[in-house]
Amino acid sequence: MGVVAIIGAGMMGSAMAMPLADNGHKVRLVGTHLDREIIDRVRSDNYHPTLKRYLPGGVIPDHVENISVAVEGADLIICGVSSFGVDWFCEHVIPQLPSGVPVLAVTKGLAEGQNGALDTFPHVFASYLKPGQKISFNAIGGPCTSYELADRRHSHVYFCGSDQGVLDHLRSLLTTDYYHISISTDVIGIESAVALKNAYALAVTLAVGQQERDHGEGCQLAYNPQAALFGQSVREMSLLLKMMGGAPESLIAGIADLYVTIFGGRTRLLGTLLGRGLSFAEAMERLAGVTLESVAITNRIAKAVRVRAAKGEIELSKLPLLMHIDEIINQSAEVNIPWHMFTNY
Repeated sequence: MGVVAIIGAGMMGSAMAMPLADNGHKVRLVGTHLDREIIDRVRSDNYHPTLKRYLPGGVIPDHVENISVAVEGADLIICGVSSFGVDWFCEHVIPQLPSGVPVLAVTKGLAEGQNGALDTFPHVFASYLKPGQKISFNAIGGPCTSYELADRRHSHVYFCGSDQGVLDHLRSLLTTDYYHISISTDVIGIESAVALKNAYALAVTLAVGQQERDHGEGCQLAYNPQAALFGQSVREMSLLLKMMGGAPESLIAGIADLYVTIFGGRTRLLGTLLGRGLSFAEAMERLAGVTLESVAITNRIAKAVRVRAAKGEIELSKLPLLMHIDEIINQSAEVNIPWHMFTNY
């Protein structure tokens, strides 16, 4: 049994308390500056108001001011922030982390680098280390929704990092009879694959909205169009993964994550609204106050791809679905799925 500090009381970070507590670890859940209401509620009766589940009784909730206390003596630190909280984590949390204690991030996404580069978050985290501070940064990829993890449903994820020994140790801390873990040292491949899925889940769910536009909300869904968009998404994800230098087998994590993402959540809702005929501005107005990682990652990937295409490293004509999503988001284009371009291979 060990001590694990989770920094960030969002849904996925908090859901990680389930396998940890089930394995007998002491869990310290520290909210960010945005999580005060969540922490106060968990303190009162262990109920998490956004996850809508009760956390295990042994979880110790605390506010952001006590991060340094929470990480003291910890055997593992979990970064539970979304991609929108990465800068905050880098600037306010990493300086307080003790050397020698590994970090495992639930955060999915890619950071914008230079000259068309896209950086993984473990790489970004490492760039904020102080002189003499040594920490192994690792991340979780693959298909796993927070509420199903909290319900202890069978889930298969990937832990990625640069040190095989550290990954083996992390797997031993978290593996349960329902939380199944593969490990990979292909950080670029795993992190890129699971980030790409957000952009393409948006693309696949355009077909859901178009079906509802033509036949009314609540109509029987058509699966041929979704399957065709899914197939094109995998084709483009494969090309992008190769461009980024990821191993081909790492695409499996992204494909599986794409599958689960198109069935629900904010990305599906945005894609559905756009498919029904709403403009991007109208859809965002409907979703006011909702953070959308699918939009952020699409913007970053499309920008990087254009830079790389100008250098002759990839052909934009082979990424018609990504380019169309970018046009919808950034050029106010109407949804007009370029079906004819999917067969030009």
